[in-house]
Amino acid sequence: MVRSDVTRPQRTALGIGLILGSVLLMAFSDAVVKRVSADLTVWQVFAVRSAFAIPVICLLMRSARIGLRMRAPGWAILRSVLLVLTWLAFYASLPVLDLSVAAVAVYTNPIITALLSALLIGEPVTARRWVGVFLGFLGVVVILRPGSDAFSWFVLLPLLAAVLYSLAMVITRVKCQEEAPLGLALVLNLAFAITGLVAAALLAAIDLPTGLAAAHPFLFADRGMFGLEGMGLRDFAVMAGLAALSIVYFVGVARAYQVAEPSLVAVFDYAYLISAAFWGFVFFAERPDALTVAGMVLITAAGLTVASRRPRRRARR
Repeated sequence: MVRSDVTRPQRTALGIGLILGSVLLMAFSDAVVKRVSADLTVWQVFAVRSAFAIPVICLLMRSARIGLRMRAPGWAILRSVLLVLTWLAFYASLPVLDLSVAAVAVYTNPIITALLSALLIGEPVTARRWVGVFLGFLGVVVILRPGSDAFSWFVLLPLLAAVLYSLAMVITRVKCQEEAPLGLALVLNLAFAITGLVAAALLAAIDLPTGLAAAHPFLFADRGMFGLEGMGLRDFAVMAGLAALSIVYFVGVARAYQVAEPSLVAVFDYAYLISAAFWGFVFFAERPDALTVAGMVLITAAGLTVASRRPRRRARR
């Protein structure tokens, strides 16, 4: 069992504030990616967005006098690989699923994070928190409705993303707590850029079945060796905007999980569901049905249950 040896005080309020702001921006960014998924590929999003983000992060690191040397580069790279796979699985589901449904599926990750935090780093999960975990799981089941006509196998993609994301956040807490958030954001964007460029080159070199690219252009369309074919000035402007957003929310998420308990921060990750439903309505006129709203109520109740703590009793003299 891995144990955290970090002894500095938990800055819980800071962690909660950071995660709330981060998920609001993240939901908006995901809505934009869903919007452009008909015209661009996920590999273009990865590569071009990071091409804009990397120099900005380097300038911020230089102005803040943050060195490029990391305390645990191997763990930072593993964290980045897990997050790249997280976003790949989640983005791959967006052309098919409603944003609110994909969001609920991926946001099983607070439940998974609470469990992993207990199993891997020994953070306590009280009976009250177990009740919250159960309520959250019940809310997810109500919304996804497995076994019904409303269920889609594409939901497995954001569920996979949830597991990968939770692993990345536990690693952030245990192995990358002393790393500069900007340094973590730089490594992550390098991983995104490399993944996007390599995938674009492979798609340009390999002759895939025409029907595959036609059915899933977001994943398999050939956009040239560097993935830039078909992109106009507007597309580059959108990617630049997404890059700016990604810097803010990647740094915010990393910092939130560094300064507070992962299981507690993960509860406030649930605010993403509200943000995703809002942006889904604004961008795509998606309207959650009654069961979806009921599931969100259960998930909100789960968050409040897990977050609440009984006051400590004073020691008797």
